[in-house]
Amino acid sequence: MNSKKPATPDSAEAPIEPIARNRRAKFDYELLDSWECGIVLAGTEVKSLRLGKANISDAYGIVTDGEVWLLNLHISPYEQGNRFNHEATRTRKLLLHSKEIRRLIGSVERQGLTLVATEIYFKKGRAKVRLALARGKKLHDKRADLREKDDKRDMARAMKVKA
Repeated sequence: MNSKKPATPDSAEAPIEPIARNRRAKFDYELLDSWECGIVLAGTEVKSLRLGKANISDAYGIVTDGEVWLLNLHISPYEQGNRFNHEATRTRKLLLHSKEIRRLIGSVERQGLTLVATEIYFKKGRAKVRLALARGKKLHDKRADLREKDDKRDMARAMKVKA
């Protein structure tokens, strides 16, 4: 007899609790690929994240010496943390497989792409960051996206009126 449990989809067993999203990333960048990264945190940082006190709007990643680091992620100090509190915008290490890091190094250094943090959330009780490989958009690209969004909204209204 096989004592293993039957395989279940990850979404059924691991609910994702979003903490903060970078909504501006899709507008400012063309997102090419994304990775789920672990993040090295201090104890008071985890407590602040559980309270939802994070700002990810300016966060971005860099690759140095074969490691990926996250800069400008603002996690507010924990109110009961007293002397054990953390610095709000310190540089934090991201956890990725070495193969993924090598791919990021190639993309960032050779192609001139950017690593943008798009979301921070809890999965199975662990803090995760969604890191996206992105190319900056020009002003005319942003205008085209806005025009396309307006057109879709107008079409949806027209379909709603007919129905």
